[in-house]
Amino acid sequence: MSTASLREETVARLARTLDEYLAAVPRQKEPNPPDLLALFTRLDALESEIDSSYPAQLRHYLHQKSYRKAHLFLQGREAENLQGNCGK
Repeated sequence: MSTASLREETVARLARTLDEYLAAVPRQKEPNPPDLLALFTRLDALESEIDSSYPAQLRHYLHQKSYRKAHLFLQGREAENLQGNCGK
């Protein structure tokens, strides 16, 4: 598999996991809420695969645990992200 294909697969897995995370958060008050710890573990593992060949802004969002911003970035909706306190 080529490097570009591996990157595309990593981004696709990240996007799916972020979708799951964002769907799980509002369900935390339900009787049997989704396991956020498992999702955080997966997101941390994916973050470790994201090296300097990926966009700096995506790496920043993941490092800061700004998962909603990372999700918008991957959807091409970066303009909807508000500038954070860190200035980025």
